[in-house]
Parts: sequence; C-alpha cells; structure tokens
Amino acid sequence: MKISIVTAVYNRERTIKDAILSVQSQRYQNVEHVIQDGGSTDDTLQIIRDNKIAVAHLVSESDRGIYDAINKGIGRTSGDVIGLMHSDDFFAHDKILGQVAMAFDDQSVDGVYGDLHYVSAVNTQKIIRHWKSGNYRKALLRRGWMPPHPTLYLRRRVFEEWGCYDPSFKVSADYDAMLRYLWKGNIKLVYLPEVMVKMRVGGESNRTLKLILQKTREDYKALRRNGVGGICTLVEKNTRKLQQFIIKERD
Repeated sequence: MKISIVTAVYNRERTIKDAILSVQSQRYQNVEHVIQDGGSTDDTLQIIRDNKIAVAHLVSESDRGIYDAINKGIGRTSGDVIGLMHSDDFFAHDKILGQVAMAFDDQSVDGVYGDLHYVSAVNTQKIIRHWKSGNYRKALLRRGWMPPHPTLYLRRRVFEEWGCYDPSFKVSADYDAMLRYLWKGNIKLVYLPEVMVKMRVGGESNRTLKLILQKTREDYKALRRNGVGGICTLVEKNTRKLQQFIIKERD
C-alpha cells in the first residue's frame, strides 16, 4: 500500500525541514511526499530542495490559500491512502505510518486517526495540549467531537466520492470536509490510541481574535451546511478543548 503525504507550505523556513525529515524518518517504506509551496519568498524552497529525496515531489506556484494548496497537492498524489503533514508539524515517532498501513489492512476501513500533542514552538518537548480523541461514534459529531485533522488518513476513494476541501472556508475547511465525510459519507474510522503527530502552537486559525471569530462563524456554517447541529454543538465543540489543557500524556 502506498501512502501519500501532502504538505502545503508558505514561508516556513524555520520548520519545514523538521516536517520533511519527519516523513523521511518513517520506517514504512512505500511513502510518497508531495510538497505544494505557495510561492515562498524566504528560504523555504531552498531548504526543501536541500532536504528532499526521490519520494518528495515539489511544486511551487500561487494558490488561493492553504486549502486550495492542499487540494492541489492531493491532485498530484498517487497513493492508496492520503494524509497531511503540515509544515509546522512532525510525527511523534518513526513507526506511525507503519501502524496506519496495518489499520488499512482491513479493506472496510475508510479512515484512520489518533491523538495529537500541541507543543511549544520554542521547546517542542513541552506539551501545551493533549488531544485524546477516543473511539469514534457518529452520534458524537452532534456533541462537537471531531478527530484531530493532522492525524487523519483517508483512502483515496473518500476524496473521489466526497470531494476535497472547500477553499471558500478560509480557516474551517477541514472541519467542513470531516463533517461531510463522516456525517454524509458515513465512512468507517479506526482509532489508533496514541499520539501520532506533534503540532507547534500558533496555528493559522488561532493567531488573532479576528481569526478566532472567523473560525467560529465558519464552524457554525459547516455544522449547518452538513446538517449536523447548530449553536449547542458549536459550544460543545469549543468546551471540549478545555480538558486538553489539563489531561497530558507523559511519553
């Protein structure tokens, strides 16, 4: 089974090398790394060229935002399973993709996800939040549950049947897509009960009050658009984050 990893990047000279090396360090061999650069003006492109190997495919061109870039990257993949490695993220250890591949040995499985650590951008050993996903049940979507997007791996057929990300959502296209796949598509997920990805704090949707408000509006739009819920679901979605600052897994 070939696993395709898509990285959308723009001006991330400080972190892109870690993301690339994290993919390259995986023990699972049949991996394709597709890098979609948005026309970086810092040293990002040079760092990619200096560190990419044969399985890393780079295209640099303008786009309409991160989700448009991800869509372009997905369009260039050839793998049976597709996942993301954001330019600020890295795998928790070198066996993650092997475990993902094993979960997909069951042909009825459409997607695999796990847990996520938010870590300090200054000291990546310092855990800020521990997102423990737990087992999936469709009814949980109405209570604001969602899998951590950076840990989600999907079969190609999910994208072919239910589409990619809607770039009209600037910060919540991932939530909209996951609701579409899970609620409307009724896909089958398998949970890997361990931390799969480490994410540096300071994501795109949480940088300013303006973006936080925009994300709230877009999350509500995604809920209504997919027929999952409304204000109550949105409130539960946001309150679920509180326990992530308290419950931290020690490696």
